[in-house]
Amino acid sequence: MPIAVLTSKGQMTVPKEIRKALNLKPSEKVIIVVEGNQAVIKPLRGNILDIAGSVSLPHEEKPIDFRKVREDVRKKIAKKAATGR
Repeated sequence: MPIAVLTSKGQMTVPKEIRKALNLKPSEKVIIVVEGNQAVIKPLRGNILDIAGSVSLPHEEKPIDFRKVREDVRKKIAKKAATGR
């Protein structure tokens, strides 16, 4: 089982076995999803909509629907532009 050590600055190196299993290259980003008292590391590839459903807020039971959030924001911006407030 690979082990990563957290530095005093809160940084850690992802072990080689994990990088290989996830096909991670230097400078690639990962997202860390907290599930209960565990964390899951997932490669962050594509755009934010590609990870839809994998993130939820602590007080919410359901994952966040990023497409709905994006559409709601568009509607609010359009309303503000149309009414001036």
